[in-house]
Amino acid sequence: MTIAEALEFIRHEGVVLVSAKGPVPRLTEAIIGEAIKGSWWAHPRGREIFVVLGGVSDSTDVLFCRLVDGKITVVHRRLWPALVRLAKRFPAERLAQVRQEHTASGQHVNHETPFPDWVPAAVAKEAKGLSEADALLALGGWVPAKS
Repeated sequence: MTIAEALEFIRHEGVVLVSAKGPVPRLTEAIIGEAIKGSWWAHPRGREIFVVLGGVSDSTDVLFCRLVDGKITVVHRRLWPALVRLAKRFPAERLAQVRQEHTASGQHVNHETPFPDWVPAAVAKEAKGLSEADALLALGGWVPAKS
Protein backbone atom coordinates (compact mmCIF):
# COMPACT_ATOMS: atom_id res chain seq x y z
CA MET A 1 0.00 0.00 0.00
CA THR A 2 1.31 3.43 -0.89
CA ILE A 3 1.01 6.51 1.29
CA ALA A 4 -1.78 7.79 -0.98
CA GLU A 5 -3.62 4.48 -0.68
CA ALA A 6 -3.22 4.55 3.12
CA LEU A 7 -4.66 8.06 3.22
CA GLU A 8 -7.58 6.93 1.07
CA PHE A 9 -8.13 3.97 3.45
CA ILE A 10 -8.22 6.39 6.39
CA ARG A 11 -10.57 8.75 4.55
CA HIS A 12 -12.90 5.85 3.74
CA GLU A 13 -12.86 4.34 7.24
CA GLY A 14 -12.79 7.70 9.02
CA VAL A 15 -11.24 6.36 12.24
CA VAL A 16 -8.51 3.71 12.43
CA LEU A 17 -6.13 2.47 15.06
CA VAL A 18 -2.48 2.53 14.07
CA SER A 19 -1.69 -0.96 15.35
CA ALA A 20 -3.68 -1.80 18.49
CA LYS A 21 -6.67 -4.13 18.50
CA GLY A 22 -9.99 -2.45 18.96
CA PRO A 23 -13.42 -1.69 17.51
CA VAL A 24 -12.06 0.00 14.35
CA PRO A 25 -9.66 -1.26 11.63
CA ARG A 26 -5.88 -1.32 12.08
CA LEU A 27 -3.81 0.72 9.67
CA THR A 28 -0.69 -1.43 9.96
CA GLU A 29 -2.62 -4.48 8.80
CA ALA A 30 -4.24 -2.56 5.96
CA ILE A 31 -0.82 -1.42 4.76
CA ILE A 32 0.41 -4.98 4.23
CA GLY A 33 -2.95 -6.64 3.65
CA GLU A 34 -2.70 -9.26 6.38
CA ALA A 35 -3.02 -9.79 10.11
CA ILE A 36 0.06 -9.06 12.19
CA LYS A 37 0.92 -11.21 15.18
CA GLY A 38 3.05 -9.43 17.73
CA SER A 39 4.80 -6.15 17.02
CA TRP A 40 4.67 -4.74 13.50
CA TRP A 41 8.29 -3.65 13.99
CA ALA A 42 9.29 -7.31 13.93
CA HIS A 43 7.24 -8.10 10.81
CA PRO A 44 9.26 -8.82 7.64
CA ARG A 45 7.51 -5.82 6.04
CA GLY A 46 8.04 -3.59 9.07
CA ARG A 47 10.17 -1.11 7.10
CA GLU A 48 7.36 -0.68 4.55
CA ILE A 49 4.89 -0.07 7.37
CA PHE A 50 7.26 2.50 8.90
CA VAL A 51 7.59 4.43 5.62
CA VAL A 52 3.84 4.52 5.03
CA LEU A 53 3.07 5.54 8.61
CA GLY A 54 5.62 8.32 8.32
CA GLY A 55 4.01 9.59 5.14
CA VAL A 56 0.55 9.43 6.68
CA SER A 57 1.72 11.37 9.72
CA ASP A 58 2.92 14.18 7.42
CA SER A 59 -0.59 14.70 6.05
CA THR A 60 -2.66 17.66 7.20
CA ASP A 61 -5.80 15.59 6.54
CA VAL A 62 -5.34 13.33 9.54
CA LEU A 63 -5.27 13.72 13.29
CA PHE A 64 -3.20 11.37 15.43
CA CYS A 65 -4.60 11.12 18.96
CA ARG A 66 -5.48 8.49 21.58
CA LEU A 67 -9.20 8.51 20.84
CA VAL A 68 -10.08 4.80 20.76
CA ASP A 69 -9.38 3.02 24.04
CA GLY A 70 -6.43 5.33 24.72
CA LYS A 71 -4.49 3.82 21.79
CA ILE A 72 -2.91 5.78 18.95
CA THR A 73 -5.76 6.51 16.58
CA VAL A 74 -5.92 8.28 13.23
CA VAL A 75 -9.02 10.38 12.46
CA HIS A 76 -9.60 11.73 8.97
CA ARG A 77 -10.33 15.44 8.64
CA ARG A 78 -13.83 14.76 7.28
CA LEU A 79 -14.80 13.54 10.78
CA TRP A 80 -13.21 16.32 12.81
CA PRO A 81 -16.49 18.26 13.10
CA ALA A 82 -18.25 15.16 14.44
CA LEU A 83 -15.39 14.53 16.85
CA VAL A 84 -15.52 18.13 18.11
CA ARG A 85 -19.31 17.92 18.46
CA LEU A 86 -19.00 14.78 20.61
CA ALA A 87 -15.90 15.87 22.54
CA LYS A 88 -17.68 15.73 25.90
CA ARG A 89 -18.02 11.96 25.53
CA PHE A 90 -14.24 11.51 25.68
CA PRO A 91 -11.59 12.23 28.31
CA ALA A 92 -9.76 15.40 27.23
CA GLU A 93 -6.41 13.62 27.01
CA ARG A 94 -7.80 11.32 24.31
CA LEU A 95 -8.53 14.32 22.10
CA ALA A 96 -5.03 15.79 22.25
CA GLN A 97 -3.14 15.79 18.97
CA VAL A 98 -0.09 13.53 19.17
CA ARG A 99 2.91 14.16 16.94
CA GLN A 100 5.88 11.82 17.15
CA GLU A 101 9.41 13.08 16.61
CA HIS A 102 12.23 10.70 15.78
CA THR A 103 15.32 12.19 17.39
CA ALA A 104 18.88 11.84 16.09
CA SER A 105 19.57 9.39 18.92
CA GLY A 106 16.81 7.11 17.63
CA GLN A 107 14.36 7.87 20.40
CA HIS A 108 10.72 8.67 19.78
CA VAL A 109 9.39 11.74 21.53
CA ASN A 110 5.67 12.52 21.60
CA HIS A 111 4.54 16.13 21.36
CA GLU A 112 0.93 16.77 22.30
CA THR A 113 -1.33 19.70 21.48
CA PRO A 114 -4.31 19.74 23.85
CA PHE A 115 -7.87 19.78 22.61
CA PRO A 116 -9.24 22.15 21.35
CA ASP A 117 -6.01 24.01 20.53
CA TRP A 118 -5.46 21.94 17.35
CA VAL A 119 -9.02 22.47 16.03
CA PRO A 120 -9.20 24.80 13.00
CA ALA A 121 -11.81 27.58 13.30
CA ALA A 122 -13.75 26.28 10.28
CA VAL A 123 -14.03 22.83 11.89
CA ALA A 124 -15.25 24.31 15.19
CA LYS A 125 -17.86 26.33 13.31
CA GLU A 126 -19.04 23.28 11.36
CA ALA A 127 -19.25 21.25 14.59
CA LYS A 128 -21.64 23.79 16.11
CA GLY A 129 -24.07 23.24 13.25
CA LEU A 130 -23.94 19.45 13.54
CA SER A 131 -26.55 17.57 15.54
CA GLU A 132 -25.41 15.03 18.09
CA ALA A 133 -27.27 12.30 16.18
CA ASP A 134 -25.50 13.17 12.92
CA ALA A 135 -22.14 13.28 14.68
CA LEU A 136 -22.76 9.84 16.21
CA LEU A 137 -23.79 8.46 12.85
CA ALA A 138 -20.65 9.85 11.23
CA LEU A 139 -18.25 8.43 13.83
CA GLY A 140 -19.87 5.01 14.09
CA GLY A 141 -20.99 2.56 16.73
CA TRP A 142 -17.79 2.47 18.79
CA VAL A 143 -18.39 5.92 20.39
CA PRO A 144 -18.94 5.69 24.16
CA ALA A 145 -22.36 6.50 25.56
CA LYS A 146 -22.93 9.77 27.36
CA SER A 147 -21.51 9.73 30.87
